[in-house]
Amino acid sequence: MEEEQKLTNFEGSETKLELSVDEVVEGYVGSLGFSQMVHVLLVSLAWIFDAQSTLVTIFSDAQPPAWRCKNGFCQSNNSTGSVCEMVPGTWEWIGGHTSSIIAEWNLICDRRFLAAAPASVYFLGSLLGSAMYGHLSDSWLGRKRTVQLSCILTSITAFATSLSPNIWTYAFFRFANGFARSGIGICCLVLTTESVGRKWRGQVGQYGFFFFTLGFLTLPLVAYPTRTCWRTLYKVLSLLPLAYSLLLLPLVSESPRWLLIRGRSKEALEVLDRFARLNGKKKLPNNLTLINPCGSSSASCNDNTTTSEASPNNKENLWTTKWAAMRMITVMLSGFGVGFVYYGVQLNVENLNFNLYASVALNAIMEIPAVVINGGSWGQLIIEAIGFMGASTAFDILYIYCVELFPTNVRNFAVSMLRQAIMLGASVAPLLVVLGRLSPSLSFLVFGAFAISSGVLSIWLPETRNAPLYETLKQQEEEENHNWVSHDDCALEMAK
Repeated sequence: MEEEQKLTNFEGSETKLELSVDEVVEGYVGSLGFSQMVHVLLVSLAWIFDAQSTLVTIFSDAQPPAWRCKNGFCQSNNSTGSVCEMVPGTWEWIGGHTSSIIAEWNLICDRRFLAAAPASVYFLGSLLGSAMYGHLSDSWLGRKRTVQLSCILTSITAFATSLSPNIWTYAFFRFANGFARSGIGICCLVLTTESVGRKWRGQVGQYGFFFFTLGFLTLPLVAYPTRTCWRTLYKVLSLLPLAYSLLLLPLVSESPRWLLIRGRSKEALEVLDRFARLNGKKKLPNNLTLINPCGSSSASCNDNTTTSEASPNNKENLWTTKWAAMRMITVMLSGFGVGFVYYGVQLNVENLNFNLYASVALNAIMEIPAVVINGGSWGQLIIEAIGFMGASTAFDILYIYCVELFPTNVRNFAVSMLRQAIMLGASVAPLLVVLGRLSPSLSFLVFGAFAISSGVLSIWLPETRNAPLYETLKQQEEEENHNWVSHDDCALEMAK
């Protein structure tokens, strides 16, 4: 009793219990309870629209597989000749002139490389948009509202794309759509991982990639019924992110970590308390306060990805630290190849000698390694799908690997640089897809060469297994050098 009285001040209120968000989650909320699982599920659903928006051009920009003569103007109707040698008006696409942008705007022969422009500028839009959304989610809107903004703009730009009168307007709206959707993946990944305990951050981060795969897998289900009109395909896809942002996203809570660094500690505690009660835990203690990393309960941190590369005293910089700069360049070169192959192989499935809808579905399934494929006459398709599974694995792991390669004070900056390199590789891939319409074997050979190059580059990167996550560049350099020296000394002792 006397001890309890000592914990009260002269006003009769209890002494403040100051804990970090991690300590509250682990001690009072639960590392991964029912509330967080629902939260992760609702947030991760947005990855479906991210995938559909990115990969819709597999169908909308595909070259129709066959054509036929009109009114007996040519002798053969077996679709084996070259339309480039035909007189305009004497032939037609079997699927109709609205089946894709290539059929509608005649993007063949001397105009065939125009077909690559929309997909390329889409990834350039994603590259630019990721920087803007990263800043908005950190400094102003927060994670939840940034996802909502991104979904609404994705819906608007997708619908606008369906109204395009020509290839140039279409390319512009694809650029705008790429810019709009780029906030979905980044913010969803952060919003899910910031709500759970340390043990589950890696796992829930991977759930987003699963829902991206689900979006990829469901795309043929939407594309097949709309195969005679690419404009209808875009209109249908535009409805989904809008419905999600208005009906489901309001049920999601904002990240308590973001609320805290913005000086909104009361709201952060309310979110954590709601998580705890839904998990069946007791109400958070009345005397509980959150430790603000900015120094006081009302302080607001104004960090962003461009300034986070420096330490608090602004003396450490990734690009001026030789070992870190070389590591970053190596990661970016590898990321360029991974982005080129990952997105390029998906877009290049139209050049396989196989049904386009089945090819896309199988590629999506191959993102789930547990699936077992029984072959037969599908040799070419299966080899391509296995190659895509490898590219998908490298894509997922490279992001996690980059997080482990750099210390806390430059980690966000490093991951954003990797993302830009991946998007740059993705923006070049559509050009090779167009080339693949002339020589499919050559296009897959180039994809294979880039995949091997990215793998070879990783040889010069260190192993991060069982390595700690360092806080500063100086600390990481000193401890890694110490570990290497210790390893060399151990090797010498064993040799003796």
